Amino acid sequence: MHKSTRIIHSIPVDELTGSISVPIYQTATYVQEAPGVNKGYDYARTNNPTRAALEKIIAELEGGTYGFAFATGLAAIDAILKTLKSGDEIVAVDDIYGGAYRLFTHIYQKFGIVIHYVDTTDSSNVSAYLNENTKLVWLESPTNPTLKISDIKAIAEMAHKVGALVVIDNTFATPIAQNPLELGADYVMHSGTKYLGGHSDLLAGLVVVKDEKLAEELKFIQNSSGGILGPQDCFLVIRGIETVAIRVECQCESAVKIADFLATHPDVDHVNYPGLKSHKNHEIAKEQQNGLFGGMISFSLKNDTEEAALAFVTSTEYFKLAESLGGVKSLLCHPSQMTHKSVPREKRLSSGINDSLIRLSVGIEAAEDLISDLDQAFIKAKGLK
Repeated sequence: MHKSTRIIHSIPVDELTGSISVPIYQTATYVQEAPGVNKGYDYARTNNPTRAALEKIIAELEGGTYGFAFATGLAAIDAILKTLKSGDEIVAVDDIYGGAYRLFTHIYQKFGIVIHYVDTTDSSNVSAYLNENTKLVWLESPTNPTLKISDIKAIAEMAHKVGALVVIDNTFATPIAQNPLELGADYVMHSGTKYLGGHSDLLAGLVVVKDEKLAEELKFIQNSSGGILGPQDCFLVIRGIETVAIRVECQCESAVKIADFLATHPDVDHVNYPGLKSHKNHEIAKEQQNGLFGGMISFSLKNDTEEAALAFVTSTEYFKLAESLGGVKSLLCHPSQMTHKSVPREKRLSSGINDSLIRLSVGIEAAEDLISDLDQAFIKAKGLK
């Protein structure tokens, strides 16, 4: 069965009414027949039928057993971090999402959690930091924003030898291209705000696991901390998931063409895109991501200054200057001043986020129109400098 067919038919028809759409149960509480005697629901923070439907759908989509929906992607990350205690260590990808870096460094580090940021494109770098205190290996593959690829299977095998668990932020790849649980990961998380929602109209975070013990721990944290996703946004994510396969396939197809265009442009110094054969781990990406290289691209300018980047990102027409990604409309941003501004400059530079790096989120517009937009932006930006 094609993945798009499986996705569509994993979304249930409402048993009560036959509704083809999952109903929105906009309620805070549920009437009980007697104390503790109910229809499976007692309070909406603990559970909600709309949220339960989404959690089951994302679990199936990722090949997991248990799904959890949170208010934002960062709330999902936070829930996983709450499984740790003082003295535990994390080995994390070096160009980690700026919000995750802020959460790790400025909140959890002060509670005694030790974080090692390493270049995970070489598995031996991870191995060098693994020890009996390592509890999590935190990967993004591809990474945000330099599109680095890590060998998930190899790193998972290393981590498990010391008793560490592996978390994969699968936001960029999406479940359409990559299913990390099948490669040995223990947790898969998504910013559902991005490709799964797909329309830049909601915030959501999702986590999927296979292991029952991990699921029980996450459920306890979700209920105790209360960072749940509301029913209206659960409905919107489900609606987005219905079309995620065709959107992602379209975005990937266009991204390949745009990356090829950028790779030969005289004003471009370097293009980060796993679909290019010049990419360091192109072959690993090809295998892990089922031949789909994603709709995200980043590139640096030969004039490696913030001024040059600012001139470019304010010169596009179809690519809208905004944070976030994965929606039907194409977006671009300047990571060093936007998504990764909270990361110290020296840390940004060491992880490949230079001053002129520009990140593109390719939408579903025609590839030729997007290329034309970029082309005119290069010309216009020269006149603005």
